[in-house]
Amino acid sequence: MTKGYQQKDYGFPTKRYVQILELRDNPEMIAKYRELHSEKSSWKEVRDGIRQVGILEMELYILGTKVVMIVDTPVDFDWQQAMNRLATLPRQAEWEATVAKMQGCDEHARSDEKWQMMERFFHLY
Repeated sequence: MTKGYQQKDYGFPTKRYVQILELRDNPEMIAKYRELHSEKSSWKEVRDGIRQVGILEMELYILGTKVVMIVDTPVDFDWQQAMNRLATLPRQAEWEATVAKMQGCDEHARSDEKWQMMERFFHLY
């Protein structure tokens, strides 16, 4: 963990979104949530849909019950338009209902209704 994580170079300008979500304080549910997001268990249709709406990279980081999502996109990416489209793609609603059980959210909530957008207030100016 202390070695850091290499970032992709897309050869064109990108922007980053950072969001946070609280999981239920239940070790078994957190383990299941982590498993559902593993390479072996994550749903291909959902990963494909994320890419289809223009998201270049999506990463999740966890500490206890807090999950942070980092999303890299092209500079001209429209977040709301992409989320509206993502909500209509195959298996997305089913995925949201599945993970909502561990997130403590309404099982019918869309991704953009559950995750809270974080505000950057510092960078190395």
